[in-house]
Amino acid sequence: MTINWIAADWGTTNLRLWAMSGRKPVEARSSDQGMGGLAPDQFAPALARATEGWPAVPVIACGMVGSRQGWIEAPYAPVPCAATPRLVALPGDPGGRPVRVVCGIRQDSPADVMRGEETQIAGLLALEPDFDGIACLPGTHTKWVRISAGEICNFVSFMTGEIFALLSRQSVLRHSLGEGQGDPAAFRTALSDAMSRPERGYAGLFQLRAESLLSGLDPSAARGRLSGTLIGWELAAARPWWLGSQVTVIGAPALADLYVDALAAQGVPAARMSATDATLAGLAAAHRRFQEE
Repeated sequence: MTINWIAADWGTTNLRLWAMSGRKPVEARSSDQGMGGLAPDQFAPALARATEGWPAVPVIACGMVGSRQGWIEAPYAPVPCAATPRLVALPGDPGGRPVRVVCGIRQDSPADVMRGEETQIAGLLALEPDFDGIACLPGTHTKWVRISAGEICNFVSFMTGEIFALLSRQSVLRHSLGEGQGDPAAFRTALSDAMSRPERGYAGLFQLRAESLLSGLDPSAARGRLSGTLIGWELAAARPWWLGSQVTVIGAPALADLYVDALAAQGVPAARMSATDATLAGLAAAHRRFQEE
C-alpha cells in the first residue's frame, strides 16, 4: 500500500507514529523522544529519525507537541465547539513535508484545558457519528466530556492518574504496594467505601501502610485499595456527568477496564473504545481537514 500521510501522537514521554494509506495504518513505530525531553530545535531532527525510510508525506500530529513547551503552541478552541479537529501549521515544512498540529480545547469557566483528548473525541464521532452522551478518557488527567450534536459542550478534568503515580512511587505507600493492576475485590470494596464515606479517605490511605507493617497486608490488595479509593473519589465528584448518561470509556485497556467496572458497580453499563482506535480515527479526520485546506 502507498504511504500518503503520517499520523503522530506526540506526548510528554513518548512519540507514536503510523505510516498511513488513507485511513489504514501500514506500519507503526514508537520512540521515547517525547515532548518533555526535547528543546524546540530538536523536534524536527527527532521526527526525521523516527520516520527514516518513510516518504516525505504530510504529518498530522496531536498531543503535547502542540503545548507551550512543545514544538509550536497550537491555540485552544473554546467550548462549545465542533469536535472537528483544528490544525496549525509548522512553518517551513520541516524535513521537506507539511507538518500540522491539532489544536487543543479550552473552557474558561470553570477553567480547564485538554490537549490530545480532543483528537480521540473526534475519533469517537468519526466511528460513531450519532454519539450523544459522555466520553470518559482516563489517564494522567482523566477527562469527562459532554458531547451533543457533534459538539464538545463542556468538560471536567481530574488528576486521579497523576495522584496515583505520586502516591505509589514517591510517598511512603510505595513500600506497601505491589505491581500490576491490584486485587479486584479490594478495588471494588475501596471504591464503594470512597463513594459512600469519602470523609474517611485520607486516614484510610495511611492505613494501607500501617496494615502492611502490622498485619502483612497483601501488596496486591493495597494497590487495589489505593486505586479504588482514588477512582471512587473521582466518580463521586463526577456523578453529574455519568448519572443517567450514555458513557463511552476511551483509554488503554487495563485502565479503561477499571473505569468500566467502577461504573458498572453504579449501575452504568459503559461502552469502551480503544485509545489507539480513537486516536487514529481522530487523526484521519484531521488529515481530511488538511486536505480540504
